Amino acid sequence: MASTPRFKVYFDGEYVAACKYAEDAAVLCAARSGGQVKLGHRRILWDEGNEATNAADSYDVAAETMLARAASR
Repeated sequence: MASTPRFKVYFDGEYVAACKYAEDAAVLCAARSGGQVKLGHRRILWDEGNEATNAADSYDVAAETMLARAASR
């Protein structure tokens, strides 16, 4: 059975997407300003515009950052 995607994407506080892969969430954040990725609906893993880099600069860096933050408690 498939599991629920754990990466939740928000734009300006509105829940818009769920992604199975952090790379997909990074692409969505790069598409518009104001993107946030949360683990579930709680912990912020990526806050576009408030990070050292933008997701559009490197989807891989954004995804790696999300995964590292998700792994840390």
